[in-house]
Amino acid sequence: MTKKKRIVIIGGSAAGPKAAAKARRMDNDADIIILQKDADLSMASCGYPYYVGGYFDDRNMLLSTPTGVTRDPQFYLNAKAIEARTNTEVTAIDAVNHTLTYKDLLKDLGGTLEYDKLIIATGATPRMPPIPGTDLKGITTLQSMKDADFLRRVRDEKVIKKAVVIGGGLIGIETCEALQLAGIEITVIELLPQLLMFLDWELAKLVENHVRSKSANVITGNGIAEFLGENGKLTGVKLANGTELPCELAVVAIGVIPNVRLAREAGITIGQTGGIEVNEYMQTSNPDIYAVGDCVETVNRITGRKVLAPYGDLANLQGRVAGENAATLNSVTFPGTIQTGICKVFDFAAGATGLSESTARRLGYEDITTVINASPDKPGFMDGLLLVTKLVAETKTGKILGAQCVGPGNVSKQIAQWAMAIQGGLTVEDLVNADLPYAPPFSLAIDHFIATAHIMQNKMKCRFKGISSMEVQEKVKNNGKPFILDVRGPDEYEEMRLGIGERLIPLGALRKRLNELPEDKDHEIICYCKISLRGYEASIVLEGNGWKNVKVMEGGIMAWPYAREK
Repeated sequence: MTKKKRIVIIGGSAAGPKAAAKARRMDNDADIIILQKDADLSMASCGYPYYVGGYFDDRNMLLSTPTGVTRDPQFYLNAKAIEARTNTEVTAIDAVNHTLTYKDLLKDLGGTLEYDKLIIATGATPRMPPIPGTDLKGITTLQSMKDADFLRRVRDEKVIKKAVVIGGGLIGIETCEALQLAGIEITVIELLPQLLMFLDWELAKLVENHVRSKSANVITGNGIAEFLGENGKLTGVKLANGTELPCELAVVAIGVIPNVRLAREAGITIGQTGGIEVNEYMQTSNPDIYAVGDCVETVNRITGRKVLAPYGDLANLQGRVAGENAATLNSVTFPGTIQTGICKVFDFAAGATGLSESTARRLGYEDITTVINASPDKPGFMDGLLLVTKLVAETKTGKILGAQCVGPGNVSKQIAQWAMAIQGGLTVEDLVNADLPYAPPFSLAIDHFIATAHIMQNKMKCRFKGISSMEVQEKVKNNGKPFILDVRGPDEYEEMRLGIGERLIPLGALRKRLNELPEDKDHEIICYCKISLRGYEASIVLEGNGWKNVKVMEGGIMAWPYAREK
C-alpha cells in the first residue's frame, strides 16, 4: 500500500489555510495538518479595523466563509478533510529528520510530528518602539484577534476619551478612523515627514488634510520618546521634541517584522530583507520546506529587488502556489509583486501600485516623467467624485512604472487598471485609446484613467509644460515672481482661491484681455483652474499669441496640498 504524503502547515491565519485548501484540491489522499498557535483560524485580519469601527458587529464574520460558516477545526475536517489543531505552538523544526516538535498550549503537553512537505506560514510580529513604558496597560497593536477584541471593547464601553495612533501607514490610518468613529479624540503621530509613505508627498498631504478635516490631529516628523503612566496605566506620551500628549490608549502601528525564528533555527536561509528567502515556487533553501505570507521576502517585478510585502492578498496567492507545489512537486510559480495597496480614509481612499516618483528616483531611475490629473470619476449629473492621480512613466519608452490615486471617487478601480497596465508592460501609447466600459453611472466618456494617459502623452510630446504645486509654492516662497493666472469664473474664485498673488482672468475673456499679461514674452506664466483643463487651454492661447514660458499647474486648485486663502 502506498504511503500517504503528509503535508504540514505551520500557521493558520491567511496563507496557511489557503495552502492547505489548495493542497487538498490537488491531492485528495494526502494527510494535511494545520498547526495554529492562536485559538482562531483563517482570520480576515484586514477586517479588524472595520470590526473595531463598528461597520459590523458580529465577530464571527471575521472567521466565516462567504456563506456564513465559521472556519473552525470542525469545518476544516468536515469540508476539506484537513486536520486543524488550534492552540498548538510549533517549537522547533528538524529539517534533517523531517519532523517538528509542538506544544498543546491548553493541555501543556508536547509532541513530535513527521512531515513529507512542510509549509511555514508564521506571519510577522508587530514592531514596538524601543522606548520606556511599553509595558503600561493601554498600549496595544492591531495585529491579532485579541487586539481587535480589546479595541472593540474600548469602542463599545465608551470610557476612553483620548488616544494616539503611532504610525501613519495603512493600519495606522484605518485605526485612526475606527477610533474616531467611536467618539475618541485621536492624534496620529508619524516619525517620517508624511503619512502613507507609498505616496509621494503632495498626494500624502491631501490625505493628511482630509484626516484633519475629520477632527483628527496629525503630527508628522516627530516620534515617540516615552510612554507615560501612573500605577501601571498609560496616561500620555512624550514626543521626541519634548511635547507631552495626554491619552489613555496608544495603538502602535509602525510596521511588522517577519517571524522567522523557526526557519532560522532550522538552518533555512533568511534573506537580506529579514524575510525567509524563497524561489518562484515558494520553496525555501530546503527543497521539502516552503514558506508563504508575511514571513517571506519576495521579488519586486519592476526593479528585480527583494522586498517585504506583508499584504493579505499576496499571502493568499502565495499560499495557493505553495499548496499546489507541495502536493504536485513544483508545478506553478509566484512571479512576485508590484506592491499594490489601498487604504480607506474615512470617505476618502488612497491607493498606489508600482513605483512612486520618490522611490523611482531613490532607486536610480532618472529618465522619468510624471503627471498629476485631477478630475471626477463620473459625470457631475451622476454625482461624480474627485480623483487625483499621479502617474510615473519612463520618458524614453513610455512604459508605466507606477501610479497613485487619492480622493473620494472610485480609487480602487483606477489603481486596479494601473496595476494591470504595469504587469502587462504597457506604455502610455497603449493606453491613450484603451477600450474600457463606459456609461454615465460608472465613468466619464473618457475615463479618468485614459485622461491621465492623455495628459502624460501631451507632456511627453511637449504639447504643454507642466509644473507641480510644490514647484509653484517654492517659486512663491522664494519670491520668484511668476505671473500666476487663474482662468476660472468669478463665482468659483469667490468660493475658493489660493491667495498666492494670482490674477483672475476667466478663460472665456482671456483673448480680449491679453494686454493684462506681462509684456515680456519670456516672462514665466503659470496657468491653472479647478483641475487645470481650462489652464491647459489657456496655455495654448498664450503660446499662440507669442508667450514662450507658459506652464500649467498640474491638477489645478483641487490638487493643491497647501493652505488656501479661502
